[in-house]
Amino acid sequence: METTLQGVGVSHGVAVGEVRRMGTAALEPPARQIPAGDAEREQGRARHAVGAVAADLAARGNLAGGEAQHVLEAQAMMARDPELAADVGRRIAVGSTAERAVYDAFAAYRALLAGAGEYLAGRVADLDDVRNRIVARLLGVPMPGVPDSDEPYVLIARDLAPADTALLDPALVLGFVTEEGGPTSHSAILARALGVPAVVALPGACELGEGTVVAVDGSTGEVFVEPGEERRQRLAQAAAERKAALTASVGPGATSDGHKVPLLANVGGPGDVPAAVEAGAEGVGLFRTEFLFLEDGRRPPSEAEQVEAYRKVLEAFPEGRVVVRVLDAGADKPLDFLTPADEPNPALGARGLRTLLDHPEVLRAQLTALSKAAEGLPVYLEVMAPMVADRADARAFAQACREAGLNGKYGVMVEIPSAALRARSVLQEVEFLSLGTNDLAQYAFAADRQVGAVSRFQDPWQPALLDLVALSAEAAAAEGKSCGVCGEAAADPLLACVLTGLGVTSLSMGAASIPYVRAALAKHTLAQCERAAAAARAADSAGEARRAARAVLSGE
Repeated sequence: METTLQGVGVSHGVAVGEVRRMGTAALEPPARQIPAGDAEREQGRARHAVGAVAADLAARGNLAGGEAQHVLEAQAMMARDPELAADVGRRIAVGSTAERAVYDAFAAYRALLAGAGEYLAGRVADLDDVRNRIVARLLGVPMPGVPDSDEPYVLIARDLAPADTALLDPALVLGFVTEEGGPTSHSAILARALGVPAVVALPGACELGEGTVVAVDGSTGEVFVEPGEERRQRLAQAAAERKAALTASVGPGATSDGHKVPLLANVGGPGDVPAAVEAGAEGVGLFRTEFLFLEDGRRPPSEAEQVEAYRKVLEAFPEGRVVVRVLDAGADKPLDFLTPADEPNPALGARGLRTLLDHPEVLRAQLTALSKAAEGLPVYLEVMAPMVADRADARAFAQACREAGLNGKYGVMVEIPSAALRARSVLQEVEFLSLGTNDLAQYAFAADRQVGAVSRFQDPWQPALLDLVALSAEAAAAEGKSCGVCGEAAADPLLACVLTGLGVTSLSMGAASIPYVRAALAKHTLAQCERAAAAARAADSAGEARRAARAVLSGE
């Protein structure tokens, strides 16, 4: 009998196929003592396994490219972490086997991260995957990973590690469903980049039996178990209608009555540019520059290296807008030469602009490199600072831009509620705002993005978060300046209409989402978007807000 399960849709499209289950992770190795004379051999085994896993992760990243490459390189850095290596060595020295020492060292680090409020690139699921791969290699058992199959299938897993998601073959993996995760998880972000339909946070997903036929709707978050013929036809029709809408929608982003909403791409480096251009991005709304600095966390890249990388992105968008975020180091992206090692809560400590103001030479070098990269190019360069709290922060960043001779606009990211509440004050110093909805939700709700127990607060439909967006947009309008959104919230077509109704002036997202957002905007007038925004803000929960907006926009 057909049954319907409800999760969170994070990557558009429809997939129908048989269930295949994710390979099991490495088991917990037994705790046993080794003779003192074996310690050196065990330490060698551990070093070899760590090196092999780190190299494998980096190689997978090189194969995948784009967003996936940055995620996997971050995982490879986790594997090579010198403090973890030292802890493994100490445990082996007092009698642990290599595999048990790795398991216990990662467990201690895992607890430390969870307690310190780490998030995103340092999320526990990513750390667990690195541990499982090292332990599996030491035990000589198969790596956790996607199943082998000659026929296309729907992948079911408790969660998907970036190393697995990055190399999914869309010709075989029709779609995937996970029991854990959320809209901002790495698996969700990479699924959108791959164009694979995906549903996450589906309770009981792992109870679906091998070979069960399911239909996955990545737009609505519904999973239909043993769907009947009528259901399949309806899904196929809905998918065809969406595809037709995508094909018909071309050109700049705009509502049906001509209100322009530039649709920009989030990129992590030159490798992400081709997909953005192909999707019709009108520019870049978030150029994450961390990739250059994470390649060697012990020193900053040279000015020449920076100029070369920045220029490749700027050249791809002649006459377009490119918004560059200066280095966002700290918390989940620690750098040896910048990040304090002893902060009790890095997410609330020195990160983003705070770190750069403590190291003005790094900020100055980056701004100078950006200025040189833009010389002679017909591009509209805009540079913004992360983690800005107030007008004093904004003033300090603006002054640094002026001193570096930056020929472009400078603005700030609104990720801290204080910046939204005092947006008009902040805008006295800078020329635009860009809302990072993921961090803004984390700080507004005191809800660590890594802690599953508070994941409901990470829903970008939370009415309080929409209130903060509205405050920022209203302040920008009053000052005659722009206010964009560059968080993952912009990738949700329905929410994109609501954000437009709140007064947001541009939307930036992963390239794969641009056609869907463009098509959704083209179906509705600005007045409809404004009514949907008002209905969402009047709700008392994220679910109610989503339903209220959908009802307005669908005319129900």
